[in-house]
Amino acid sequence: MTTENNDILFGNGDELPSNHSTNPHIQDVISAGRRKVVVGGAALGAMAFLGAAIPGLARAAEPSAQGLKDLPFRRRTRLPFSPVAVTRADAITVPAGYSATTFIPWGTPITGSYPTWMEDASNSAEDQAQQVGMHHDGMHFFPMNAKLGGRQSDHGLLVLNHEYIQAPLLHPNGPTVVDGKRVDVDEVRKEINAHGVSVVEIRRGPSGDWSVLPTARNRRITGATPMRIEGPARGHALMRTRYSPSGTSTRGTLNNCANGHTPWGTYLTCEENWAGYFATADSDLPRELSRYGVRGSGRYGWETVAGDEFERFNASHIATDPQADYRNEPNTFGWIVEIDPFDPNSTPVKHTALGRFAHEGLVFAPVRPGRPVVCYSGDDSQNEYIYKYVSRDRYRPQRSDGRLLDEGTLYVARFNTDGSGDWLALDHADPAFQRACEAAGVQFADQGEVLINTRLAADVVGATKMDRPEWGAVNPDSGEVYFTLTNNSGRKETDASNPRAPNAFGHIIRWREASRDFAGTRFNWDIYLLAGPQDNSRGPKGRALDESNIMASPDGLWFDDEGRLWIQTDMSGSQLRSGPFGNNQMLVSDPRTGETKRFLVGPQGAEVTGITATPDFRTLFVNIQHPGEDSTATNYTSTWPDGPGRRPRSATVIVTRDDGKRLM
Repeated sequence: MTTENNDILFGNGDELPSNHSTNPHIQDVISAGRRKVVVGGAALGAMAFLGAAIPGLARAAEPSAQGLKDLPFRRRTRLPFSPVAVTRADAITVPAGYSATTFIPWGTPITGSYPTWMEDASNSAEDQAQQVGMHHDGMHFFPMNAKLGGRQSDHGLLVLNHEYIQAPLLHPNGPTVVDGKRVDVDEVRKEINAHGVSVVEIRRGPSGDWSVLPTARNRRITGATPMRIEGPARGHALMRTRYSPSGTSTRGTLNNCANGHTPWGTYLTCEENWAGYFATADSDLPRELSRYGVRGSGRYGWETVAGDEFERFNASHIATDPQADYRNEPNTFGWIVEIDPFDPNSTPVKHTALGRFAHEGLVFAPVRPGRPVVCYSGDDSQNEYIYKYVSRDRYRPQRSDGRLLDEGTLYVARFNTDGSGDWLALDHADPAFQRACEAAGVQFADQGEVLINTRLAADVVGATKMDRPEWGAVNPDSGEVYFTLTNNSGRKETDASNPRAPNAFGHIIRWREASRDFAGTRFNWDIYLLAGPQDNSRGPKGRALDESNIMASPDGLWFDDEGRLWIQTDMSGSQLRSGPFGNNQMLVSDPRTGETKRFLVGPQGAEVTGITATPDFRTLFVNIQHPGEDSTATNYTSTWPDGPGRRPRSATVIVTRDDGKRLM
């Protein structure tokens, strides 16, 4: 029997909250009465929301030379386009003078025998392993001469994530389920192959059109691709499985949301809501499963299929020895994975020093020769945390590689009520960490166990709970770090300073590191933007958002090389169906002036996510995920991009100016 109404949840993968610590919430910090917020060395006065001024939002950020004297400031015009209107059209809407072209939708053949996409979705699992995956997300363009420091703009590798799948659309008639179990092996294998990452070699022709090149560099990394484990958790007892008794390898990467790219020219894909792929029949779960939300049944029911490639999704205690079952398999997920896009034979690496949680992305601070590398990542779940990693070793141009991500210190953020902040080390050798563990009655055997239980370690040191930390971006003009806090339906506390509960609309927070090299443990923070409708929002200038820029659930963030901040939204449910916001959108904001305009609106039911550009800034790549999110095999709520009667497909959109010049 084929049915969509069964005990298996074929959902979008958002995990239920699992943080039950008593740590302060960011809204408690914001709402802690009258306070001083220090931004760029200037006291900004008391902060409130609605009915009172918000000095932290009253003006756009002023450049500060403190610790940033070697970061160049750029001259540019104001945002040179007319904002597009809110719309619920099943199309891509961009400003006059710009064009948007669909590129590499799900199912595009890129490697192997280049199997043709079948409009009824009847392609096999083997076909899917040679085609672009489902549900495009984070993405980066690598110039073909990037390894040599080049900025070639007409030829390169486009590397993109595929976050999750819609099983009702992936198969001709939806998934086959009998008595609550999956019975079609090829269907399940196809679902695993539709996850992961695509590496696509592309070229811009003389007329400006982009095409896929059929070369050996094209590659699919899937939920079954062999991966190497590095860093402090490599070989740990909690990483050992039937597949890898040594605890040094695993298979696949899943729920790849946002991304990053390294100074040495590799791609980073980030495992977000991975816990729901696993199931366990155990009633007494270890903390490395319970704190991450592993529960009784898997999201797609993969664990119900016979065979080792599927049984690994069953994290139950089946054997007497962890090396004889897959109780530890979930511990091999929740990491940041490094991929060398220029070497199709390379083995992806999971870097455990960066911590295990629902990684939304990884963004690097400005890199300086002879200094450590610093990078930031958010844990995208309600009431989770923001992290920073500082490498032990120093960056050496043309010599450094991924080993910089294997030895270093992972920190978690505490946002103080006076506008200051602290980075708290999650370091087993740190006396302060040991004291915090002793006070909490929590023990870790070694640094590997700390990192496998990153969330618990952050609970112990007293990190600040955040409203779903998602993408981060670093301003190339000022060095300030921006993070989206998308929303939090679970927040209940309110006061005069923060009357929105739950936080349905989200906001953007930013901070300035106190240390010149970004590696220190102190920072100052403020709120850049409070999303929402015109009567419940604040823009960078301190005034309410208006019809040109109202938004909700900010998610994706990216700075272009001239310091403009691009903001993408991920509304769902009632925010998409009704109210003032229309479909999900992408806006551009200038932190120096505060000017913010809507640049693009996506089709019905889609998330706008993932953004990158060619170095000449003549081509912008934007990903459109799950158009017609509520579609079934027989009822399409969107037919983008192929038109009426066609199955909706995630795709990349190429945005260019009609006159062929730089986008702005």
